Amino acid sequence: MVSRSCANLLDMATENIMDIAMTARRLPRVMTVPGIISDLDNYGSNYKDSFADLPVSRERIIIVANQLPLVSQKDAHSGEWCFSFDEDSLLLQMKDGFKSDTEVYYVGSLKADIDACEQEKVAQQLLEKYHCVPTFLPRELQRKFYHGFCKQQLWPLFHYMLPLCPDHGDRFDRSLWQAYISANKIFADKVTEIIDPDTDYVWVHDYHLMVLPIMLRKNILRVKLGFFLHSPFPSSEIYSTLPVREEILKSLLNCDLIGFHTFDYARHFLSCCSRMLGLDYESKRGYIGLEYVGRTVSIKILPVGIHMGRLQSVLNLPCTAAKVREIQEQFKGKKMIIGVDDMDIFKGISLKLLAVEQLLKQNPELQGNVVLVQIVNPARSDGKDVQEAIEETYSTAKRIKQTYSRPGYDPVILIDSHVCHYEKVAYYAVAECCILNALRDGMNLVPYEYVVCRQGTEQIDEVRGIDVGSTHTSSLVVSEFVGCSPSLSGAIRVNPWDIEAVADALKVAITGTDKEMHLRHEKHYRYVSSHDIAYWARSFEQDLARACRDHDSKRWWPTGLGFSFRAIALSQNFRKMSVEQIVSAYNRTNRRAIFLDYDGTVLPQNSISKVPSNELISVLNTLCNDPKNTVFIVSGRGRSSLSEWFAPCDKLGLAAEHGFFIRWNKNCKWETCSIATDFNWKGIVEPIMKLYVEATDGSYIESKESAIVWHHEYANANFGSFQAKELLDHLENVLANEPVVVRRGNHIVEVNPQGVSKGLVAENLLSTLVESGKPPDFVLCIGDDRSDEDMFESIYSKSSSLSLPAAPKIFACTVGQKPSKAKYYLDDTVDVIKLLEGLASASVPLRKPSKIRVSFESAV
Repeated sequence: MVSRSCANLLDMATENIMDIAMTARRLPRVMTVPGIISDLDNYGSNYKDSFADLPVSRERIIIVANQLPLVSQKDAHSGEWCFSFDEDSLLLQMKDGFKSDTEVYYVGSLKADIDACEQEKVAQQLLEKYHCVPTFLPRELQRKFYHGFCKQQLWPLFHYMLPLCPDHGDRFDRSLWQAYISANKIFADKVTEIIDPDTDYVWVHDYHLMVLPIMLRKNILRVKLGFFLHSPFPSSEIYSTLPVREEILKSLLNCDLIGFHTFDYARHFLSCCSRMLGLDYESKRGYIGLEYVGRTVSIKILPVGIHMGRLQSVLNLPCTAAKVREIQEQFKGKKMIIGVDDMDIFKGISLKLLAVEQLLKQNPELQGNVVLVQIVNPARSDGKDVQEAIEETYSTAKRIKQTYSRPGYDPVILIDSHVCHYEKVAYYAVAECCILNALRDGMNLVPYEYVVCRQGTEQIDEVRGIDVGSTHTSSLVVSEFVGCSPSLSGAIRVNPWDIEAVADALKVAITGTDKEMHLRHEKHYRYVSSHDIAYWARSFEQDLARACRDHDSKRWWPTGLGFSFRAIALSQNFRKMSVEQIVSAYNRTNRRAIFLDYDGTVLPQNSISKVPSNELISVLNTLCNDPKNTVFIVSGRGRSSLSEWFAPCDKLGLAAEHGFFIRWNKNCKWETCSIATDFNWKGIVEPIMKLYVEATDGSYIESKESAIVWHHEYANANFGSFQAKELLDHLENVLANEPVVVRRGNHIVEVNPQGVSKGLVAENLLSTLVESGKPPDFVLCIGDDRSDEDMFESIYSKSSSLSLPAAPKIFACTVGQKPSKAKYYLDDTVDVIKLLEGLASASVPLRKPSKIRVSFESAV
């Protein structure tokens, strides 16, 4: 059994949690596609072995959610289970947005409790008839997973409720977290059984399955994976209180596309990634791209819609028309306000009742004329908070009735029994106003349905007595904390905590002119009808396909354990540099040019001391003493620092401040770049940067001879990144006519003279070697950051443009597995030193190799 302290929670045994009949693991299948490396650890690449006879479509989507879009019922006579599609399920309605030939498979749980002896039969039946794959969770696991971690931990937190004391919210329970992992693993196993990784797309839904992405990516590196969150995503201050905050973020970042209903939810997610993981993001041609260890994760902002056809078909039912007549007769001469909410602590039902009470109190003329019909759906969870919400709701409604009721008039009607869909539709069609007063909600489609029902159909218009061609009206009062609020620009937005303001909004909504209510209604109906569920599904699918379009052309590398696992997607030609290969090429050449970055390349980025080690100095001297070699350190550092640090290296070339200053060896004078001679722009830049230093705690300015740099690595990650973007825009505007370039790098904003870059340094050095009659036939360039990418690009382009007797062997190498213009990589500075040591050994035979080897190992 694995220890509880094991960091790799994905592979953690669950014997202490409950006895679970885990899905049997199948033999791993080694992929044979050229250039693709399979993941063969103990959670290996087991694909579709058990369902190999499934028909394979050219395009198939596997939709994974907590529950399948099915209605389950057991026949009382035969004892057989009967199933049918749930026509009201969003998962089922999504199919209208896909191409007609797209196969859709569903993976999820059933609402019914199926006996273990019946599960295999039911699974086969659902797969063959409905393309559904059930995940049969043991009862105790289901309780801890759904009612425990999902409903007691994630759901309250995502709705901004913190467990400040035991009476309000449950404290974090690690056993529930382990149950959440175990349940997600069962889902992952089911997806892995049926997926064809070459063609299938996987779309995961909602907070119940937030660690599923990392499991799927670990199973199948090239999986085409999207995730959509249907709940709010809290601000970083709230989310950061979750003890497993980084695990969930890292899991989600294994997706190719992550979707949110609103910009605020996406912004909060990005802020969490920035503050907790140090990741950066930027807008890329209309979408937001988040860089995560060698991959770009796309962020999609897309509010879900409703199924227009389904709703209109319900409107045309005879029972709907009959119910409309009944409601009109019941509330004849009165203005009806409709509210439809689940019974939970975040829907604000009691606050809504208080607003109605305030409305009647402030406006005596409305007493006897306004009725709130509140449909209360059953609570999806239980607990002390829910019971308190129920008690408060009914006590408030009772008080309002006692104060304002009269014979034939009841100001508040609570309907807490089952209400059929057609009955809700009928209430929507009759109500003059709909109020959604939630304190926090993911999306909530009640206002959308209300607008469509008020638009009506010919049959409903006839029942309501509306003439053909007449205008339709509707009024919406919507909480500003609900996901649908930004989409409904004609709604009256309210703060649900402000009782007086909500009461005033209700008065405006029910007393407005028909013209005003028609204009509001038309604006809403145009949006709702054009942004339906099919539009939402189609848009997400298209963006997922775009995010995954390069999967097959990339080479995938797994790295990390547990929740630190991630997959890096790199070019097929991108490979790790072999010391033996480079030494072999090195030995066969006569003129060599070697360009080395400093920080992050030959010196670790996080090193406290920036002075080069004695071992590095020794290796560089050995390389420089070979008459066939020209060796340069190309750095952004100042020339005084480089001169001091590399004083023992007489023959080493130095390029300081990205090449503004160049020195061929210790005996040569520093050459200054002739491009820039006017530094008057510094007088503009420095005062602006000082303003940002004063406004950004932890930031500072570094003044170089040719450049000025604003650093923010010690500032708050989120605020520092925000300020860096602001400073970049500010400087670009004021320096538009100056001969400078403003660049944003790793925790810096730097202003350099125009035409100064590491790429230009490499070009000039290569040209000088050719002009001096020493054209190189071997070029090695190693670097680790964005500025070095210019150098990689330059050595390729310059070598092809020079008139050389033979094309040189070019080795551009980046440090770390990440997207790069280089064709090679080394893992870290340790590998770089080992490579240089190998080249040094090939240059001049060392008298005491064992001692040198030991000293290098001790340095590492």
